[in-house]
Amino acid sequence: MAYNQREEVIWPRLVANKFFKRPMGNSSYVADLSSRDKARSALSDDQQVAKQPQGSNKNPITYRLFAGTWNVGGTIPPDDLNLEDWLDTRNNSHDIYVLGFQEIVPLSCTNILGPEKSKITMKWNSLIRATLNKSLSNSRKEQEPKAGERQKVYPVKNASSSSFAQDFQCIISKQMVGILVSVWVRGDLHRYICQTSVSCVGCGIMGCLGNKGAISVRFWLHETSFCFVCCHLTSGGREGDEVYRNSDAMEILSRTTFPRGHSLNLPQKILNHDRVVLLGDLNYRISLPESSTRSLVEQKEWKALLDNDQLRGEVNSGRAFEGWQEGVITFSPTYKYFPNSDTYYDIQGKKGKKKRAPAWCDRILWNGRGFKQMYYNRCESNLSDHRPVRALFYVDVDAPRNLNSLRSFFSSNRFEKLMINRGEDFTEDDQKASVRYIEIM
Repeated sequence: MAYNQREEVIWPRLVANKFFKRPMGNSSYVADLSSRDKARSALSDDQQVAKQPQGSNKNPITYRLFAGTWNVGGTIPPDDLNLEDWLDTRNNSHDIYVLGFQEIVPLSCTNILGPEKSKITMKWNSLIRATLNKSLSNSRKEQEPKAGERQKVYPVKNASSSSFAQDFQCIISKQMVGILVSVWVRGDLHRYICQTSVSCVGCGIMGCLGNKGAISVRFWLHETSFCFVCCHLTSGGREGDEVYRNSDAMEILSRTTFPRGHSLNLPQKILNHDRVVLLGDLNYRISLPESSTRSLVEQKEWKALLDNDQLRGEVNSGRAFEGWQEGVITFSPTYKYFPNSDTYYDIQGKKGKKKRAPAWCDRILWNGRGFKQMYYNRCESNLSDHRPVRALFYVDVDAPRNLNSLRSFFSSNRFEKLMINRGEDFTEDDQKASVRYIEIM
C-alpha cells in the first residue's frame, strides 16, 4: 500500500485516541480475514470508555426488546406458516427481536453427528424476515396521507419512532444441531451495534454433543452490552431429573466464553454483560403425580401447579439460576401436546410410548438491571408438541447524548468497516468469509 493511502485510512484512529484522550502505545493493528472480531475489538476503544463513568455525557434510551422461544419438534415449517401472532406484529413493531428455537431438526444420530442442515435455518429466517418487514410495511401505509389530505409531521419522541424505522436486518443467526438463534434489529439501529460474537456449548451425548446445550450471542448497542442465551436442557420427567438440568445450566454459564478483544477488556462470561436474557426449552417439570397435574391443569389452578414447578423450586433453593428473574406465569403449560392438536398428550398402556404430564418447559428469564417486562405469555400455534412463548421488555441502554456526535461515529459500524478494510480493499465475498462463526442472512 502506498504511504499516502495508508495515511488516509489510519487518521480516524489517531483522531479517536485524541478524542478519548488515549495514548497510541506501541501496539499495531493488523487486518486478519480469519477473525473479524479481532479486527473490530482492536479498534473499538469506545467499549472501554463505555465502562467508565461518563456523567452528563450519557443519555439513557429505552428500546423495546422482544424475546421468543419455541421448540418446534423437528417439524419443517410450511411455506404459509403465520408468525404474526407469536412475533406480535399485527399491531406492533418492536426494536430488537431475539428468537430462539429448539429441535428445528429431529434429534437423530444423523443430525447430531452429521453436518448442519442450513436450508432449515434459511427457511426459518426467511419466514421471520417476511413477517417483521410486513409489519413495517403496514405501519408505513397507515402513515401515508389519504387523497386530498396533507402529510402530517410527527415529532420524534423516543428511539422507537416508527417514522424512522427501516427494514429489519438479521445481525446474528447461528445453528447448533437443533438449536437456532436469530437476532433482528431495525435497520436504523444496525449502525450502533458492534462486537457481535457467538459461543456454543454442547451438553448432550457424552456431555459435549449439541443435541442439548446452548448458543449464546452477544453484542454492544451504543454503550451497553447484551447477551442472549438459547438453551435446550436435559429432558425427562422422572424424579431427580431436575439435577441434570441444573448441571446443564451450570455447564453453560461456566463454559461459555466470548473473545476478550485485542487490548480491550470486553466481557467474556455471560453474567459479565450488562443485560442478559436466557430463553429456551429448559425442560423443568411439575413435581406432582401425573393425575394430579392433569386435574389441576383442567381446573386452571396455576398457583398450586407453580408451587410445585421444578424451576421455581431450584431457583428459590439456590441450586440453579440464582439471582435470575422471571415474569408472572398466567398461561397454561406449554408442553406436551399432540402435534396439530389442542389436546395434551396422554398415551397409556402402549409399549414404547412414554407418559408426558403437562409442564412449563419453555421459559424466558433475565439477569441485570434496566429491564421492565411488559408481558409474558404463550401463543397458540399447534405446529409442534410445544407452544411458543414470548416476552416484551422495555430495556434501558446507555448512549452518547448526541447520537450524531464524533463518539457515535467511532462506535458505529461505519468506523469499524473503515478500519477493517484499511489494509486492503476486500471484496464482498472476502468480507463474508471473514465471519467465521456468525451466519448473517
